[in-house]
Amino acid sequence: MNAQTIWRGWLEHIHIAEQASAEMDELLEAKLIAGVGIKGDRYATGKGYYSYKPHSDRQVTLIEMETLEGLKRDHGLSLAPHESRRNLTTRGVPLNHLVGKYFRVGEVLLYGGRLNVPCEYLDKLLDRPLFNPLLNRSGLNCRIIEGGTLRRGDIIEPATQPAPG
Repeated sequence: MNAQTIWRGWLEHIHIAEQASAEMDELLEAKLIAGVGIKGDRYATGKGYYSYKPHSDRQVTLIEMETLEGLKRDHGLSLAPHESRRNLTTRGVPLNHLVGKYFRVGEVLLYGGRLNVPCEYLDKLLDRPLFNPLLNRSGLNCRIIEGGTLRRGDIIEPATQPAPG
């Protein structure tokens, strides 16, 4: 960690789903394709719930493990990493502060595009009142700038903006 780094976290879980509403599969590693998404995931293949409204910042989604633990502690709601419907579950990463920032997950370079807004779709899918407890804590939607292979346990840390070209 260099002098500029003020935080450093790691990747705890990787999940994908082949299509909308399908169970999330946990992976030990995943191939991320720049400008597309995670190989085999519903949004990379156009079979996701929001695929009819494609957005470059929805190539990979992240959520903090601390959020899932806080739901249980503060609201008595259990939400396992795969149930969050996010692709990557992090620990020690301030996701809300990464909007408009570049950061690395292992060898992959991501751009934090926008905060993920909770949706009633998750409430219906899981039959739990998660919408309000997840407001402002529902994760981060990202763009994949430089692809590569992610592995559970990979370090996550800030990165500088890549040079054009």
